Amino acid sequence: MGEEQNTYKGNKKILFMTTFAFFLSFVVWFNMAPFASTIQKTLQLSNEEIGVLLSINVALTIPARIIIGMLVDRFGPKHVYATLLIAVSIPCFWFAFANSFWQLFMARALLSVVGAGFVIGIRMVSEWFPAKHLGLAEGIYGGWGNFGSSAAAFSLPLLALLFGGENGWRIAIALTGVLCIVYAFIYFRSVENTPSGKEFKKPKRNGAMEVTSYKSMAALMLMSLPLYGALALITWQLSNTSLITYQYAAVIYVVLTLVYGYNLYKIWVVNRDHLRDGVPEKEQYSFKQVAILDFAYFITFGSELAVISMLPMFFEATFSMGVAEAGIIASSFAFMNLIARPGGGWLSDKLGRKKTLIVLLAATSAAYLGMSQIGSGWSIAAAVMLTMTCSFFVQAGEGAVFSMVPLVKKRLTGQVAGMVGAYGSVGSVLFLAVLGLLNPSLFFLGISIMAFFCFVACFFLNEPGQALANERQPAAEETSKSGKEVAI
Repeated sequence: MGEEQNTYKGNKKILFMTTFAFFLSFVVWFNMAPFASTIQKTLQLSNEEIGVLLSINVALTIPARIIIGMLVDRFGPKHVYATLLIAVSIPCFWFAFANSFWQLFMARALLSVVGAGFVIGIRMVSEWFPAKHLGLAEGIYGGWGNFGSSAAAFSLPLLALLFGGENGWRIAIALTGVLCIVYAFIYFRSVENTPSGKEFKKPKRNGAMEVTSYKSMAALMLMSLPLYGALALITWQLSNTSLITYQYAAVIYVVLTLVYGYNLYKIWVVNRDHLRDGVPEKEQYSFKQVAILDFAYFITFGSELAVISMLPMFFEATFSMGVAEAGIIASSFAFMNLIARPGGGWLSDKLGRKKTLIVLLAATSAAYLGMSQIGSGWSIAAAVMLTMTCSFFVQAGEGAVFSMVPLVKKRLTGQVAGMVGAYGSVGSVLFLAVLGLLNPSLFFLGISIMAFFCFVACFFLNEPGQALANERQPAAEETSKSGKEVAI
C-alpha cells in the first residue's frame, strides 16, 4: 500500500490541476450562452442566426476529439492541454470583439475545438491513478469539469454587470480567453505526464488508431462513418436556413466525403504492415470494447445534452409554470454531474466495470421510459423527482463508461477517449435533430429503447482483468517483476 502511494505521489494535485483545465475549457466553450439575447440585440441578429451560432458551437468538437486524442497519445497531455488553451484564446478574443454574424460564426466554429480538452485529461488522470481508483478519479474529472458550463451561466453575466456598459459582455468573454492563456502557463509548469519512474507509452504508428485484426480494422472504418454523418447533418440543418445555400452545402458534403476517404486510407496504411505480419498476442486488444463504449456514451452524454436543451420548454408547457421555475429544474439536471459522474466511477471501482455499466444503462432505459409517461396529470414534485433520478443514472453511466475507457489499451487511451467522446457529441447532434420531429413523450421513449439495446450490447463487453494493476506500475518495477508487459 505504501509502495503504491509512493508511486502515485502527487496524484491529487494532478487531478485538481487537470480538472480545473477542463472546467476552464467548458467555461470558454459555453461563454456565449448567457449573452445570446444581448448579442442578438447588440448586433441585430435574427433568431435564425442565433440558432446557427448555438449549433455551430459543437460542430468541430467531433473531429477535434479524434485529432486531439492522437496528439495527446503522441506528445503527452501536459503539452497538448497547454497548447490547446493558448490556441483557443485567439477565436475567443475574435468572438468577443466581432461585429458581424460571419465573424461570430467563424470564431464560434473554431471555439468548438475547446470541447476536445476533455480527452486530454482522461489520459492524464489515467497515468496518475491506479486501476482500482481510476473510476472515481475520472468521474471527478469529468463531473466537476463539466460544471464549467453552469459556472459560465451564472458568473459571466455578473462580470458583464461589473464592467457595465454595452460592451460588458465583450469584456467578460475576452476575460475567459485571458484566463486560458494564464492557466496554460500555470498548468505546463505544474504537471508532468507521468509519475516519476513511470514510462509514458506512445502508439507505434501515428495517423489513425492501431487495431489488431482485419475484422477490427473493418469495424473501425465503419465506426468512423457516423462522425462525418453528424457533420453532414449539421450542414443539412444549416442549408435549410437562408444562411447557407444548397450549393455551398454540396461543397461541404464533397469535402466530408473526401476527408472520410482519406481517413479510410490512413487506417489502412497505419495497420496494413503489422496486420500482415501478425500481431503478438500480448499486443492484442478487442475493438469490440471501443465500439460498445462508443454507443454507451452516445446514449448517455448525447441524451443528456439534448434533454437539457428541451427540459425548460417541456416543464413550462406541461405544468404551465414560469420560465424561471422551468429553467431552475433544467439546470438541476446538469448540476447532478457533480455527484452522479463520480458516483458512477466509484461504483465501477467497487462493483466491477462491466456490471456497473450494465445496471446503470438498464436503469437509464427504465427512467426514460418513466419520463415518457409524464403529463399534466402528474404532480410537479413527482415529475421533478423522476427527472432528477433519470439525470443521476444518465450521468453515472457516463462515469462508468470512462472508468473503462483508459483500460482498453494503455498507449491508445487518448485515441479511444477521443472516439468515445466524439460519439457523445454525435449523439447530441442526432438527438437534437430528432427532438424537432417528435413530441416529448416519443422523444423520451426513443431514448429508452436505444438505451435498452445498448444495455444488451454491454453483456458482450470484456471485464478488464487484474493484469491492469500490473500494467500501470512504473516501467522499472514492471521489468523487475515479470520482464514483460501485459496488454489489455
